Amino acid sequence: MAKLDAKIPEGAIEDKWDKHKFEVKLINPANKRKFDIIVVGTGLAGASAAASLAELGYKVKAFCIQDSSRRAHSIAAQGGINAAKNYQNDGDSVYRLFYDTVKGGDFRAREGNVYRLAQISSAIIDHCVAIGVPFAREYGGLLANRSFGGAQVSRTFYARGQTGQQLLLGAYSAMNRQIAAGNVQMFSRREMLDLVVVNGQARGITCRNLITGEIESYSGHAVLLATGGYGNVFYLSTNAKNSNVTASWRCHKKGALFSNPCFTQIHPTCIPVSGDYQSKLTLMSESLRNDGRVWVPIKKGDQRPPQDIPDAERDYYLERIYPSFGNLAPRDVSSRQAKFRADEGLGVGNTGLAVYLDFRDSISRLGEKAIGEKYGNLFQMYEKITGENPYVRPMRIYPAVHYTMGGLWVDYNLMSTIPGLHVLGEANFSDHGANRLGASALMQGLADGYFIIPYTLGHYLASSKFNQVSTSDEAFKESRDQVSKRIDSMLKKKGSRTVDDFHRALGKIMWNKVGMSRNEKGLQEAISEIKNLRGDYEHDVRITGEANYKNEELEKAGRLADFLELGELMAKDALNRKESCGGHFRDEYHVDGEAKRDDDKFCHVSSWEYASQSGNPSWNLEIEPLEFDNVHLATRSYK
Repeated sequence: MAKLDAKIPEGAIEDKWDKHKFEVKLINPANKRKFDIIVVGTGLAGASAAASLAELGYKVKAFCIQDSSRRAHSIAAQGGINAAKNYQNDGDSVYRLFYDTVKGGDFRAREGNVYRLAQISSAIIDHCVAIGVPFAREYGGLLANRSFGGAQVSRTFYARGQTGQQLLLGAYSAMNRQIAAGNVQMFSRREMLDLVVVNGQARGITCRNLITGEIESYSGHAVLLATGGYGNVFYLSTNAKNSNVTASWRCHKKGALFSNPCFTQIHPTCIPVSGDYQSKLTLMSESLRNDGRVWVPIKKGDQRPPQDIPDAERDYYLERIYPSFGNLAPRDVSSRQAKFRADEGLGVGNTGLAVYLDFRDSISRLGEKAIGEKYGNLFQMYEKITGENPYVRPMRIYPAVHYTMGGLWVDYNLMSTIPGLHVLGEANFSDHGANRLGASALMQGLADGYFIIPYTLGHYLASSKFNQVSTSDEAFKESRDQVSKRIDSMLKKKGSRTVDDFHRALGKIMWNKVGMSRNEKGLQEAISEIKNLRGDYEHDVRITGEANYKNEELEKAGRLADFLELGELMAKDALNRKESCGGHFRDEYHVDGEAKRDDDKFCHVSSWEYASQSGNPSWNLEIEPLEFDNVHLATRSYK
């Protein structure tokens, strides 16, 4: 494997992107029609990319696993999208957003990528307003802002508690316009099961039609992967149940390096686990921490109703420990502090694995009507799930797996280590380091799709030579055969345990030993236990149904097989990184509960090459050093 080259442009950081946009090769409008582009995934990153590229004249084939791209998991993002427009006149700027993001990621992200994201952020808001996204507005008509974790300014634009949904509808509408114009072909209910590489270039994909079971091939001049994150490796997460790693993992096994897989984000504001047979967790937006105060009783085992516990007997621990940021401390910091309270026996609820999020003071100050206007749909959702009225009784919240900062390695052009395979949004690793700040996922997905890939993809196409390929070529035939053999092999498994049973077992290993805190002993045990579980899975899983029609058990089985390999790599990556940073917290490396980085040894991106020849996964490690010329490495503090 050649040395990883991020292709960051030379020059001052504020000039890099403008300089790069001028230097990239262009394709004249008439010639764009000669190129076929495959876009896998039609959430925010994929839909915005498909719409933008089709608008430019490319012929786009778009694939989604759902029956409609409106069901992409992007709709679940509630709280908002960051942008450095400084509407509040409170000191925000492009540089401050850049600085907050690098610091929030605990200095484990590329400066060049992050600064570009901050630069583009304002244009995203203007574009989304222009296509009709109904952002909340102040009385005078300006777009409203609110605060989010890890920032001391108000830069988060929102549409009540439905920001992701409204942004996705905007991108979906733009893509639909191109479908109607004949520039985008939409293929719904398809799952990508292989990447086709011809002469070293990504030239197509192999899919399974999830309704008929048919194995299908599609060719193109480039493949754009926008399939989201891998949080469901933990079984219980805030992700939609069909969110998975399979498309990324199949690209990884074809040569795309996987970077920083152990960097997973635990969100501090989720409805707690209620039982062993729960299938997913529900997020309560981080925006609630603007007006809600987080606390636990001072006395262990205090069973009084929370509204009956006086302030003198409450510990508002985030306000006490982090006076500068208070309840808006970053997600990784807030999650760890909630876990520490539970570990001390101060957790609340039947399980003791929860803390309170209390709106009493905000309701007293602003009135119930004002709080309802801000958060009413979130309060309704909470009450439907828990049966408790958060206007009267504080919410119970606890950390849960939410987002994955790791993903396929990409350079500044969003291209992976496989020429022609570009990776957008949460599926790549590039912008968030070891911890993502709240409201930055939507920002990255739309920056990648609307504003970055239209430039950088054109440069790749103009710089490359392409042989004529067809889905009848040997590479495509071989890919279809491999996919069919894998499916036939899975359907022969008639053991005694269900796929969900194995997935739940994997999730427990991951949460207990590769979750909010890790240590050498636990990670070594996790690697061994996952290998054993994978062996049991091969011999004792029961997969029912047939290949040639709708079969959800078969779908889940294939995804779990990939999760079982990914889980081992995550533990291996966490074991190799002997430091604490952001969402990666090693028990051996901390100072008074705060992450202790080792910049001399680990100021780099850990990128893993799949190297198995025997069927048992193995990996080689490649390093991309990180350089900080504009933000000086410092101990991250929110106190």
